[in-house]
Amino acid sequence: MAHNGLLLVNLGSPVSPTNKDVRAYLKEFLSDQNVVELPKWFWQPLLRGIILPARTWRSATFYQHMWTKAGSPLIVYTQILRDKVQKILPDWDIQMAMTYGQPDISETLHKMAAHDDEIVVLPLFPQYTQSTHDSIFQQVRASGVKTKLIKSFYQEPRYLKLLASGVDRCYPQKKYDAVLFSYHGIPTSMVKKGDPYRKECLATTAGATQYLKLPHEKVRTVFQSKFGPMPWLKPYLKNTLMELAEMGKRNVLIVTPSFVEDCLETIEENNVQNYQQFRATGGQIFDAVPPMNANDDFCQFVADLSMKQINPDRGKADHDTKY
Repeated sequence: MAHNGLLLVNLGSPVSPTNKDVRAYLKEFLSDQNVVELPKWFWQPLLRGIILPARTWRSATFYQHMWTKAGSPLIVYTQILRDKVQKILPDWDIQMAMTYGQPDISETLHKMAAHDDEIVVLPLFPQYTQSTHDSIFQQVRASGVKTKLIKSFYQEPRYLKLLASGVDRCYPQKKYDAVLFSYHGIPTSMVKKGDPYRKECLATTAGATQYLKLPHEKVRTVFQSKFGPMPWLKPYLKNTLMELAEMGKRNVLIVTPSFVEDCLETIEENNVQNYQQFRATGGQIFDAVPPMNANDDFCQFVADLSMKQINPDRGKADHDTKY
């Protein structure tokens, strides 16, 4: 009997929230040319001489604020996701790896290849972009292990329904003036070179909105987490929040579809920094729809999506289950 494997891949996290470990993580992450496309001869001296010394202590402070007894929330939720999918697919070998740090993608794949006949690799990023996916795909190919790669899943109806159901659960609790679908930004230069990320983000908002029970005119798409001086995808979340407050729209609900699990961007950037800025400019209510965070329905979706890669007739991506 064939034995199948599933490798869930997330971005990664520092080993600990100490300056030393955060610096090592940032160095690896920001040295990736899929993330920062500047020439190495120009970027590396800038990174080591200015960026890392200035950014490490600040990032370490943010990680310390969000760190739990079990570790980094992103790592912890990925582990929970892995374990839940393993229970749903007891005959499969479910593993996890990180683009940066541990567990290593190549090492994990080689261990799986020793006893798994077919291996599915699922990056835990619904929308494809060079800055997240290409590094994963390159590491997978460099391993020499044959796999089935899932490029994206933003277009899957079940994912969109899960996204919408999360919003519909939160929306009735208060009188929100706007619902912001906020995605991690990327440099506009990547989009100009053909990266489909912006189109996939807009398609995600439109796809989820069709299932929403709230007034659709309240929904907007914005981008967050800008890094560096170059232009990134707009509109920026920070600017939109200030504009809404100035217009008297003081109650906002944030949705973060590009993050399937809580991480630095959702916990620190949004719930602390953006919340404080919104309040400082006249905003009143700033709430966030929790990410999937390994909830049972999302785990079932991941299991079914993976089965579909091996046997298209068995793993139905949009069966009649109601959410």
